[in-house]
Amino acid sequence: MTRSLPFQLWTASVAWAAFAVLSYAQPPVSLFKQLDRNGDGKLTRDEFPRHIARLFDQIDTNRDGAISPEEDAAFRRVTAPGDTPRLPPSVRGEFDLSYAGEKGAHQKLDLLLPKEPAADGPLPVILYIHGGAWRGGSKREGIAFLTPSVASGKYAGVTIDYRLSPEATWPAQIHDCKAAVRWLRTNAKKYNLDPQRIGVIGGSAGGHLAAMLGTSGNIERLEGKVGDNLDETSRVSCVVDEYGPTELLAMSEFPSEIEHDSPDSPESRLVGGPVQQRKEVAKSASPITYVSSDDPPFLLIHGTDDPLVPYDQSERFLAALQEEGVDSLLIKVQGGGHGGFRSSELDRRIRLFFDKHLRGQQDAEISAEAVQPGQKRAEGK
Repeated sequence: MTRSLPFQLWTASVAWAAFAVLSYAQPPVSLFKQLDRNGDGKLTRDEFPRHIARLFDQIDTNRDGAISPEEDAAFRRVTAPGDTPRLPPSVRGEFDLSYAGEKGAHQKLDLLLPKEPAADGPLPVILYIHGGAWRGGSKREGIAFLTPSVASGKYAGVTIDYRLSPEATWPAQIHDCKAAVRWLRTNAKKYNLDPQRIGVIGGSAGGHLAAMLGTSGNIERLEGKVGDNLDETSRVSCVVDEYGPTELLAMSEFPSEIEHDSPDSPESRLVGGPVQQRKEVAKSASPITYVSSDDPPFLLIHGTDDPLVPYDQSERFLAALQEEGVDSLLIKVQGGGHGGFRSSELDRRIRLFFDKHLRGQQDAEISAEAVQPGQKRAEGK
C-alpha cells in the first residue's frame, strides 16, 4: 500500500528518538540531508517532520527559523543515551535512575532539582512523558521543557522512558508510567518531593499516557507489577494532555494522513494487531474508557488542523470528562498542526494550570480562548 511522504517520514522517524540519533545506528547526518529537500544545508519548519514539530524550537537555539547541522549535532549530544545533559547553574540533575529495580533498559528516569528551592518544604513535581508514536522518543526530550520550572525553585521535574511497542505491547507502557509515579512517592523524602502533588504532561503518545495516568488511577488491572513499590498509589494530581489519542477505535472516523486502522499504524502496533480486530485491547488502551468523577483536573491542548491525531479526539475526551463533572478545559490552537505551536501565551496557561493545581494558587484564571500557533503572551498578563 502506498503511503504519503509525511506518513513515511513519521513512521521512519519515530525510531530516530525524536530527531536525535536515527536508532543510534545510522550516521544522523544522512537523515538530515534527506530532510533538507532544497539542499541549502539547513532545515526549515516546512522540511521538519510534523510529528516532532514540538522539538523544532528546542533544536533551533539561535531562533533564526532554521536548524543548522551544528544545532542538530548539539541537540543529539543532549538527547543521546548515556550523555549528561547540560543544565543551568541553578539546577542539578540525577540521570538514568531505574524505577523498575535495575531490570529494564527503557525503565529509567531523569530527575531535575533546584539547587536553591524557593520555599521550605517538599517540592511539587512535574512529570514529563515523551511522545514518538509509542515506538520511539527519549526522556531527554523533557529536559528543555522542565528546566525553566525547576530553575524557578518552585518545582522538581522528572522525565521518563518507558517500554516502546517494538519491545512490548499494551499495557506495558502504562505499567511503566505508573511504576515511575510509585517510585517518586517511595523516594519523596530522599529528594524532598511532595508525594501528594504530582502533575503530569505529555504530547502525542506522551499525552495519551499522561491522560491514562489521570483516568486509570483506580484501575487495578492496569497497575502492573513493575518495580518494588507496589504499595504506593499511582494517582496524579493533574494532567496536561497535548494532542494525545484518547479513543483508539475512533481515530479513523476523521480525516488524517495516517490510516489508523491499518496493521502498521502506531495504534495497531501498540495493541499488538489491527485495532478494529483487537477492540477490547484498544478500549483498554483508551483514556476515555476510564473517565470517572474522581479524576484529577485536566488541561487539553490540540491543534485544529492536526494531520496525525484528529482534533476530534480531544473534543470527545472533553465531553466525557465534563459529563462526569471533572474539572477540565480544552484550549484550541486555531490552525495548529501536531504540536510545534511556539506560543508563549499557551506556555503561560500551562504554567498557570500547574501553579493552580500543584501550588494551590486558586486565583489563577486559565482562559479557554483559542490561541494561534505563534501567539505571544499579551502585555501585562
